[in-house]
Amino acid sequence: MGDTLEEPWWETPSGAGSSTGKNDFCSGFLLWKNFSFDPSDDEAIEKASDNRIATPQDSDSKPAVTKKRKQPTECFLSQPEEKQESTVKAKKRKKKKISDILEKSAPKPGVPADLQNLLSQHFGENRSVIEIEELKLSDSCFLPANDLTHSFSSYLKEICPKWAKLRKNHKEKKSVVMLVICSSALRSLELIKSMTAFKGDCRVLKLFAKHIKIKEQMSMLEKGVFHIGVGTPGRVKALVEQDGLCLNATKYMVLDWNWRDQKLRRMMDIPEIKKETIDLLEMSIIKLCREGSVKLGLF
Repeated sequence: MGDTLEEPWWETPSGAGSSTGKNDFCSGFLLWKNFSFDPSDDEAIEKASDNRIATPQDSDSKPAVTKKRKQPTECFLSQPEEKQESTVKAKKRKKKKISDILEKSAPKPGVPADLQNLLSQHFGENRSVIEIEELKLSDSCFLPANDLTHSFSSYLKEICPKWAKLRKNHKEKKSVVMLVICSSALRSLELIKSMTAFKGDCRVLKLFAKHIKIKEQMSMLEKGVFHIGVGTPGRVKALVEQDGLCLNATKYMVLDWNWRDQKLRRMMDIPEIKKETIDLLEMSIIKLCREGSVKLGLF
């Protein structure tokens, strides 16, 4: 270019510089032509800008999506509570079913085979074959069982038709002619009241632990003559062990087999009563039955 106004600026100096000026002009023209913008490019730019603006909205909406994903966890936490409620309901239903079955089932009278099977199951675990044979009871050891049509007095009259004679001949102390075994003291009182038509003027002794000390019962047996003893197996067993009661003069032993308490349990369904009754039988009753001096009855 010229340094002064007189010199034209478009003229290039001679030499190598003239060719470079022409090349620069041509390259500039080509660049302008190539970079001419199309209207569709403006729309693409606007779309790109819109997408950039939309991306913050998407980032803002992500927490809402995560909140929706947390909902299944809440449902999962509520499932164990439903299972617990269902298990509680199932347990209650089971108890109701058991009671319903016991209430609706027809009562079956006890038979000698029931006691024989019970004794064989009890002694079969820890006894030898010889001992089990010695503890078996034959059918001749049993009196006729109650068929659930008798009252207590009528049953006693059936199994002991000569009671009046036995009562008059009994004069031994510390013994009874008839021994009645039941599950509780309240049941003993019920049986004593229900045998009024049978006992007549004979003396009955209460042989249970409720409100009565064992020393009082032992002193009563030593001083007087009693014909019938009614009580629980635990107290009768304790009296026999302490020599307060002798079973040599006993002729009849009656088990209150068929009666059920409020929980629909028989005396042999209660573990404590069952164990004490079997222990009493093993102590002396089974031996006396095998000898023929004592007869067993199931009321």
